[in-house]
Amino acid sequence: MKNRLKVLRAERDWTQADLAQALDVSRQTINAIEKGKFDPSLPLAFKVARLFQMPIESIFQEEP
Repeated sequence: MKNRLKVLRAERDWTQADLAQALDVSRQTINAIEKGKFDPSLPLAFKVARLFQMPIESIFQEEP
């Protein structure tokens, strides 16, 4: 799954640790999601969408 997490995080000058703390996950989890090695659970995807005030579909896109 492709995602815009790194770009959105960088636009806000947040570190991976900052984002991890806001979402109550580890920094390693954020790193893995940003690199496409891990797809977030649906509840976590909703948390991300709420945090950035964007629809899930504008943050995460399914790869063909």
